[in-house]
Formats: sequence, C-alpha cells, structure tokens
Amino acid sequence: MEIVWYGLNTFRFSERGMASVVTDPYPPGVGLTYPRPRANIVTVSRNTPECSYTRGVRGPFRVLDTPGEYEVGGVFVTGIPSLVGPKKDRARNIIFHFDYNGLTICHLGHLDQVPSQAQVEALGAVDILLVPIGGDGGLKPAKAAEVISLLEPSIVIPMRYKIPGLKMSLGSLSRFLQQMGLEKAKPQEELKISRHRLPSETEVVVLTPRVE
Repeated sequence: MEIVWYGLNTFRFSERGMASVVTDPYPPGVGLTYPRPRANIVTVSRNTPECSYTRGVRGPFRVLDTPGEYEVGGVFVTGIPSLVGPKKDRARNIIFHFDYNGLTICHLGHLDQVPSQAQVEALGAVDILLVPIGGDGGLKPAKAAEVISLLEPSIVIPMRYKIPGLKMSLGSLSRFLQQMGLEKAKPQEELKISRHRLPSETEVVVLTPRVE
C-alpha cells in the first residue's frame, strides 16, 4: 500500500491489482496545485467546492459522495454519516472507511467533534487514521488527540493544517505534535505499508504534501 498526501484532505491510496482512491480533491483556488492523480474511486466527504473538484482527477473513476457500503476493484468502502459545523447550521460529513484486503484506512473528512459510539462501532478496526487537525472545518488538536485515543489506530497521518501557499486559515502541525507529546516529526514523501508491518503502538507519520 502506498499513500500520498496532496495537502488539505486530499490523499491517494494505491495497491497493486486493486482500485486506487483519491479523497476530497480540492480546486486551484485554495492556493495549492498538485499533479492530476489517476484514480478508480474518488470520495467526497462534503459536497462543497473545497473537496469535490473531481475535474482535478484523471479517470475513469466512480464518485462516492453518499453514505453506504461499496465494493470497487476489490476495495471495500463504507461511508458513515456524521454532522459538522455549528449546532444551528449543521452540515453532513461522511467518514470513509477503506478495506484493502484487511488493511484498513479511515478518512475522517471534515469531522469537528468526537464521533458517537454508534459511529465508532460502524467503523470497526482502523489501522491507518487520516485526521484533520487544523480546526476551521475540522478537529482542533485536543479533539484530534481524543479521537485518536478512542479509535486506537496503528498509524496516524495528520491532514488539513497550514502549509506554505495555502490561502485558508488553519492551525499548525506543531500544535498537534505538542498535543501528542512529540517535539517534532520527520516528514516523508509517502507512506509504504503493509498489514504485516504495522507498528504495535500508535505512531504519527507526517507526509510532505506533493504540490507543485
């Protein structure tokens, strides 16, 4: 399994012989640009311009933007509904759970609160957790740490935080690392992992955004 991050909520997962996935593709207006990735599946956690720019992805692909259970190219995908935003103006967010032959990835989308017990049970086992940490449409560091403790993933990859060029006002990576008891983390270009190489205790992996 190879995981690449393009900034914000946008990742690409690929595994030989199975469908590739791009999550929450963003438009050029956010200040970042990335090479158009190829995918068989594109997931959209919220139907907003920020995370539904499917024209930025090469296909053919199937768009998953509603809750439910899917199987595409050997990958089992579960979309679990959640609500985000102020209480007076709640909006739907979809948490996506991917199963690649027993290696599981959870993309929390724009989640901004701790998931309910029912949502946790629906997710099941999570090997790799992609968690928003910069607030402003996602979890803040303390809440992110609480969600990590609740889901107990083997690997945590932070997303949706401030990086050079991004026009949005998001929190920094350093605040999240402090919350997790880490002074710093060495970024890596991509994560290559298999189910048999998962760490026994939760590890934070910081990815360098693949932007132009």
